[in-house]
This record gives sequence, structure tokens and C-alpha cells, in this order.
Amino acid sequence: MNDKNAVVLFGHGARDPEWARPMQRTRERLLALAPDLQVELAFLEFMQPTLEGVIDKLTTQGVRRIAVVPMFIAQGGHLKSDVPKLVAEARARHPECEIVQALAVGEADSVIAAMAAYAHRCVTAPLT
Repeated sequence: MNDKNAVVLFGHGARDPEWARPMQRTRERLLALAPDLQVELAFLEFMQPTLEGVIDKLTTQGVRRIAVVPMFIAQGGHLKSDVPKLVAEARARHPECEIVQALAVGEADSVIAAMAAYAHRCVTAPLT
């Protein structure tokens, strides 16, 4: 059994390509933490690649477990309806692969703590 794993950092997308820079930086940091992990970016709209395309590519490369990590602040409409549908369709296309959808990254306790600490620094220290 192949045990290749991958993470897909999944964002909404925007018309301005600079919008994706924090996701690219997150990808770089994740690869520094786990150099053997395959980490890809995917977008819901406006930008490429799509989630469908990335998952199809990863499964062709032998990946057998994919964690889709929504790079959203909260579980809004897209994450409650659109993304589960995309993930379900991917599971149907690739039954040999375990595909899981994480909660929105902004709902993780550690991320909330980091956002609160940042907001606190904004009032107590010079902004950089």
C-alpha cells in the first residue's frame, strides 16, 4: 500500500495574483517543517489551479491521503456547501484515495491565538 500524503491549501481566489502570497508563504513554511510532504495550492474561483485539478494530479502521482485545508477565516457558505460538494465529487472519482476536509484554518485555536496576539501588538507596538 502506498502511503504518500499531501496537503492542499485551498483558498477562495482573487483577481489580483498578489492575494495568494500568504498561501504561498504558508506552503513554503509547511514544506520547511515537512520536506517529504507534498503541498499544493488550489482555488475556488478566479485563480488556478482548481481543487479538482490538483486532486486529480495528486492521485495520478500515487498520493493516497489528501487533506484539504481551507485557508478561510471561518466556515461560511462556500465551506458549508460548495467545498463539501467538490470533496465528495473527488472522493467519487478517486475511491482509492482518502480525501479529508479540515475546518477553516481561522477556526483553529492556535490561529485564533495568533490573530489575537497580532491585534494586541498592533495597539502596543509599532506596526511592521
